Amino acid sequence: MNLTRRDFTKFSTLALAAQFGQQLTPELLAQTSGRKVGYCIIGLGRIADHFMRGTLDTNNSKVTALVSGHPDKAAQIAEKYGVPKSSIYNYENMDAIRDNKSVDAVYVALPNSMHAEYTIRSAKAGKHVLCEKPMAVSVAEAQSMIEACKSANVKLMIAYRCHYETTNLRAVKLIRDGAIGQVQSIQSAFGFNCGPNEWRLDKPLAGGGPLMDVGIYCLNATRYLTGEEPAEISAYAFSNPLDPRFKTVEENVSWVTKFPSGVVASCNTTYGAQMDGYFHVYGSKGWIDVNPAFVYDGLRLTAQIATPDNPYVTLDEPNSEKDPIHFSKEADHFSNCILHNLEPKTPGEEGLQDMKYIRDIYRSAGIAKS
Repeated sequence: MNLTRRDFTKFSTLALAAQFGQQLTPELLAQTSGRKVGYCIIGLGRIADHFMRGTLDTNNSKVTALVSGHPDKAAQIAEKYGVPKSSIYNYENMDAIRDNKSVDAVYVALPNSMHAEYTIRSAKAGKHVLCEKPMAVSVAEAQSMIEACKSANVKLMIAYRCHYETTNLRAVKLIRDGAIGQVQSIQSAFGFNCGPNEWRLDKPLAGGGPLMDVGIYCLNATRYLTGEEPAEISAYAFSNPLDPRFKTVEENVSWVTKFPSGVVASCNTTYGAQMDGYFHVYGSKGWIDVNPAFVYDGLRLTAQIATPDNPYVTLDEPNSEKDPIHFSKEADHFSNCILHNLEPKTPGEEGLQDMKYIRDIYRSAGIAKS
């Protein structure tokens, strides 16, 4: 049998996922229907571009409609993806997707504060929803999104790319297999020097600062690496009062999480400096480092692990997968769930949990959060 590189990656990842059962599964069984799920893309910014390009590398997903406030931009993208003019909507008339039979699902790629509204509107239109993280800007919004999708009998998945990515899955498997012994502590960080004109600096749009944007990767990683939910959280925040960028959102957040097993995780996020997105897991018999861990390509795992024959085996595993393969994998997964009536591995409840912990982090740091 001749396999393409993509086929080999898919089969290898499926085999890996099967070995640890209900843990983070990158894809479900191979598609059998031959039908492609049609996605309406809501918001045509940078991350939407990654997702749309990702659908081109799937055999079960395609872009069939667009929602945008910029007609010229939408027309250009529609031509690229073969979307008819009749399937281009704006934010006022997008509810008409209810009558568009080419649309099975939506991909919500809007600023954080708009996630809840457009998830709920899409659910009421009878469409399944793949929503970018963070799920919302409050616990109450996240709960309303889950309720709306359940009421409409549509699926809701939060776009946690790393749950479907090979290197992160490899780290999880090593931990579950006991390769580094009992996990003792985790360190993780992610941040960047945010430009002054970014919507991310506007709290009404973003809902918060770097914690909502990139710090959530660290928070979520500590949960899937341990397989546990936090028992205690303490946090600190600081913003330079002389920097005009941070009038409404925080500049830096650091937090420490204690898990029921005793694992302690320390995390940092910032909009004030370049901070590689990584995690380092210390165990009683070794360690695992993934750096970078959360970006779109170039991920690398290094580790020192214990084996029956040698307690000091060193691993160095660069990942050659390129952007937008992570987006292809999450599109594959959600489309399979739709086609085969299966539950996503990162449902709305997963996003809700992070929203609760983000609320707790902000409160501990002295920043009010609902």
